[in-house]
Amino acid sequence: MSRSFGRVGVLYGGQSAEREVSLMSGSGVCEALCSQGVDAHLFDTGERSLAQLADERFDRVFIALHGRYGEDGTMQGALELLGIPYTGSGPLASCLAMDKITTKRIWEQHGLDTPAFRALQADTDLDEVARALGLPLIIKPPHEGSTLGVTRVDDPDQLAQGYRLAAAYDDVVLAEQFIAGRELTVPLLGSGSATRALPVIEIVAPEGNYDYEHKYVSNETQYLCPAPLDETLAHRIMDISERAYLALGCEGWGRADFMLDGDGKPWLLEMNTTPGMTTHSLVPMGARAIGMSYAQLCLEILSTARCKVRRAERT
Repeated sequence: MSRSFGRVGVLYGGQSAEREVSLMSGSGVCEALCSQGVDAHLFDTGERSLAQLADERFDRVFIALHGRYGEDGTMQGALELLGIPYTGSGPLASCLAMDKITTKRIWEQHGLDTPAFRALQADTDLDEVARALGLPLIIKPPHEGSTLGVTRVDDPDQLAQGYRLAAAYDDVVLAEQFIAGRELTVPLLGSGSATRALPVIEIVAPEGNYDYEHKYVSNETQYLCPAPLDETLAHRIMDISERAYLALGCEGWGRADFMLDGDGKPWLLEMNTTPGMTTHSLVPMGARAIGMSYAQLCLEILSTARCKVRRAERT
């Protein structure tokens, strides 16, 4: 399989607030691909230009970028213009999934349960938002990941500070109903009718605080894979994950995040179209649960690389 891939670029680093995570993801992916005989090369989009990317003459690229300018459709659009096949979702699906507010609106239209929310701007009445959503609530920037800029608001006096923190990342901020319960995530592979959910993973972080430190640095967080769930409920969550993924037009791979409340009801939080691929990451964990190694996972994702926008033939 590796010989058919040609010269492969692993895009990593980038310019987003998640740059450090991307550097870890990309390094891991490139090492794994090389171990399988793939002619893979790292390319840091935060330090090198699109012109240099074109000059590399990659036959396809593996996108290991997280956050803005890598996961939000901008890089995907550039690769379409350059005619370079790439992994993951296309420009539109990437853009939609990166915007948590738009994602939630689409899911609501498809009858998929997601916590109640409000879009906040500088002139929004925060007290009215607290009355509508109740306390505690979550305030977060809708275009960031890795829990960056996220605040749990337990007291009305924290509203303004939480808004300011999130507004440092985004002009419009997301306020979301807080769902108490178990934190779950579901990795996804494939596209269209071939989409399949991997086993559900439960995340058990110290004091329920799954922040940046507990995601990427600390070894205190526990990951239960497969999650200890009733089989019927687990399959229901996996089915919802697939529906949520397809509703946004995602393809290649992704990861759906959930909260499971005390009544056993799953609530969709967000969709990641370029999930982490570090030693602490969850997609590789789900793959291992079905007997797929990290290197095999990288090869499978790479094998789906393509340009998603069909080019019209010139006459």
